[in-house]
Amino acid sequence: MHRKAQVDVFGASVLVAFSMLLGLNQVMVKWVNAGLQPVFQAGLRSACAFVPVLLFAIVMRRRLSLSDGSLWPGLACGLIFSVEFMFLFQALDYTSVSRVSVLFYTMPFWVALGAHFLIPGERLTPRRVLGLVLAIAGVVMAFTDGSAPSSDRALVGDVFCLLGAMCWAAIALLARASALSRSSPEMQLLYQLAVSSVVLIALAPLFGDLVREPTLRIWAIFAVQVLLVVCVGFLTWFWILSIYPASDMASFGFLAPLFGVLFGWLLLDETISPSIIGALLLVGTGIVLVNRRTTPGPGVRPAP
Repeated sequence: MHRKAQVDVFGASVLVAFSMLLGLNQVMVKWVNAGLQPVFQAGLRSACAFVPVLLFAIVMRRRLSLSDGSLWPGLACGLIFSVEFMFLFQALDYTSVSRVSVLFYTMPFWVALGAHFLIPGERLTPRRVLGLVLAIAGVVMAFTDGSAPSSDRALVGDVFCLLGAMCWAAIALLARASALSRSSPEMQLLYQLAVSSVVLIALAPLFGDLVREPTLRIWAIFAVQVLLVVCVGFLTWFWILSIYPASDMASFGFLAPLFGVLFGWLLLDETISPSIIGALLLVGTGIVLVNRRTTPGPGVRPAP
């Protein structure tokens, strides 16, 4: 398919479906946490997804190189990716999907803030500053939500979400400011999957028993995560990114947390309080303001 100047009906349909998948993914992680320890689940998922992504890259003849100067920044991104998912999967064990969806998707704001200091030509504009202010207000509203917490460690989970979002932003910034920017998106993903599978599985025993109460249903959901979310989802994202302008695609960023909150309510019977709705609206508006007519650089990826 040829490169297009703007997102058409087909592209919009794919992006909406992909955002739904990302929102549903948070629910699936929480479900699988009942059977597999969160850190172990994250590492095992990376290990299982590595081979399909590698095979796709080889079949499609994507450029895969360790000698283009990307090795060390690629390994660094893999380590940060490991920390990101250690925080995210643990957070989904402690707090609700609705709160995770709001807090974890503050990532664009941390990128904008970091890029202001680290990347030439990425200064904060009045519009972006407004977006950051709205996002901070949304985070404060989410933290002060007066509804009953989903667990006695809900606040810890909320903090983990923000730390995970900052790690995600750090990956994007490192990829844009290093030799990793010369790597193909598939190579960047392979670095992250390879390193995180080793690191997370090695660290998992420190967080308790690796296996909780796995059932056939939980293993089936885990398989869907690996094949549909990480493999098909990521690769579809990269394919769409090669066709449509990244600036137009960024405007769909608000949909993933919106669907996350929706699926948390529909599938997990989570309560959506007025504070969470307000926080979602503030963060969503901030995402639009920060991303509008900007072009995400290398390393900007959806959250698996």
